[in-house]
Amino acid sequence: MQKSMIKLISIADIITMINVIFGFLAIIMIIAGDLRFAFSFILLALLADGLDGIVARRIKKSKLGGHMEAMADMTSMGIAPAIFVFNIYYGFCCTYYQILLIVVLILYLAMTVIRLASFHIMENKVYFLGLPASVSTVIVIISAYFQIDFLYILVIILVVSFVNISKIRFPKPNLIVNATAAVLIFLTVIFEKSYLGFAPLSLLLAIIVYAVGSPIYYYLSKNK
Repeated sequence: MQKSMIKLISIADIITMINVIFGFLAIIMIIAGDLRFAFSFILLALLADGLDGIVARRIKKSKLGGHMEAMADMTSMGIAPAIFVFNIYYGFCCTYYQILLIVVLILYLAMTVIRLASFHIMENKVYFLGLPASVSTVIVIISAYFQIDFLYILVIILVVSFVNISKIRFPKPNLIVNATAAVLIFLTVIFEKSYLGFAPLSLLLAIIVYAVGSPIYYYLSKNK
């Protein structure tokens, strides 16, 4: 007898649904013109994404898990960040730059779809193949939130888009690194740009150190 769809859902799947809800709320806030809350909801979605992975590793994985996670992550790490960037920069550039912005964001979405769809197929216990979508999301939304120069944000989006689907190996962070990232995300949500933007800039710096340093570390340790 066929199981009910509801019975296929695990605790980890419920957390995944919280991820997509936060992503949806971020989009609603962007439409409403409240970028501060949109920014916070995207970061909270990243926390939910990390938590569902922890829970899934400690309990029996459901049949829906991988599919739900990819769909949720596409909302919170693909669509919401793209709309976030669009909302910030679209009104501050000429028509040609607006078209360029849209093209770059479409490319970002396409690369994110590929990254998320292939994640479970190419999953490895030791490393991530390609830049994790959560890392690229943090880099993009914090850079956009501080409204860096238009051309710079385009370059950043293009770089993370292609590194997302690259063959570069990023070692999976340990518990201390994950806990530090979670604390920095919480501080960023709470303090936002207060105190000269210390919290978000610290988070961005930590993420960049991981994005640049971890492949180098993996390469050196592998050669040893």
